[in-house]
Amino acid sequence: MLPDGCDLTGAILQGITSDSSRYHDAILTCTTVTIVVFITSTLSKNFSQVDKLWSIIPAVYAWIAVVSPRTLLMATVATVWGMRLTYNFWRRGGYSWPPWEGEEDYRWEFIRRGHYLKILQNPIAWHLFNLTFISIYQNFLLLSIASPSFVAYTMATNPSCVGVEGETPLNWMDCVAATLVVLLVVIESIADNQQNQFQTEKYRRINAGMELEGEYKDGFCQSGLFSIVRKPNYAAEQAIWISFYIFSISASGEIFNWSSIGWILLVLLFQGSGALTEKLTLMKYKEYLEYQKRVPLYVPRFYGWPSRRRENSKKQN
Repeated sequence: MLPDGCDLTGAILQGITSDSSRYHDAILTCTTVTIVVFITSTLSKNFSQVDKLWSIIPAVYAWIAVVSPRTLLMATVATVWGMRLTYNFWRRGGYSWPPWEGEEDYRWEFIRRGHYLKILQNPIAWHLFNLTFISIYQNFLLLSIASPSFVAYTMATNPSCVGVEGETPLNWMDCVAATLVVLLVVIESIADNQQNQFQTEKYRRINAGMELEGEYKDGFCQSGLFSIVRKPNYAAEQAIWISFYIFSISASGEIFNWSSIGWILLVLLFQGSGALTEKLTLMKYKEYLEYQKRVPLYVPRFYGWPSRRRENSKKQN
């Protein structure tokens, strides 16, 4: 339970209006990044500028909030998460020099051509979409998923929230949250490597003029973690930020607090982006429909899994 007089939501407004508050620093950083990515994407016509910062900015926000052992632990696990994603983004060609170039997410081109919403074919509508959704909303989301750090920051620094006995010390909930985040990052790393190995081997066979068989003939990975769920990275990513939210529960004693908006908005985003990715994959690979029937999208379905695994192992060859 929160101490009497502790208003977590009110602390946001109070922090934003105070130049010496970490809330103010985070909002200033978010606003600056939003302006920079909008201008850069508009001038370069590469609309993956937020994507380049996706793995970096949440950790920056977490470090801004560091004032205690708990917030330090949170910043550390956020950095571990960011290192994995940054490396994988680099490996896939997302970064280059100059920094505004590099590979653009293929989905933006699909959306820009009006395949998702016809109106976005209009240049004015597209630039408004770039401003409101790609630049403003996505940067707000990146701040939101890191916001449990600011709940922990408030509980450690706000006189009304610290309480007589001081800040709530690190406890078993923090251990659970940190362990879950690290384990989920490991799962993401395994999925990254499985996908990378599959694509490398597929193109090796194509370039060597070999006849493609199994999942290589189908064109997409269906083995390993991809035999359990179709999007293991997306599933783990959502679970990571839900787990990160546990830190705020540990700090405040409140199961529901304002920072829950971060993981909720992220989960909603993945429902849309996952559906779009599925649509594009279906257009590219005719066998994907059968894979959809066999393997769930995000949540593992363990009944019947051994038989599905045997079927997928046949595809591998």
